[in-house]
Amino acid sequence: MGISQTQNLRAPVVEALRPYGIRVSLPPGDPFRKILGPEWHRIHWYPTPGERDGALAEMSRRHQYSRGGDKPSLVFDKIENLAESRGL
Repeated sequence: MGISQTQNLRAPVVEALRPYGIRVSLPPGDPFRKILGPEWHRIHWYPTPGERDGALAEMSRRHQYSRGGDKPSLVFDKIENLAESRGL
C-alpha cells in the first residue's frame, strides 16, 4: 500500500541504498552514560564511502564555538552493511 499524501511526510522517502554508516557512541566512563544508558548509540547511513568519510570528518572536528579546553567525548566508528554494499 502506497502513501497517499507524500507531501505530508516529515522526511522524504529514501529510495537509494545507504550501506555505509557511522556509529556514534559514548566512551566508557563518560558521565552522560548515567543519563542515556551504557548501550546508547546513534547510527547515520550514507550511500557512498566518500560521503560517509566527509560526514565523519565534519562530525569529529572540533566545534568552532568550543572553549579552549573542551574536547569532544564521542566515539565514531565506521560501519558497513555488507548485504547492501555488495548487493547480496
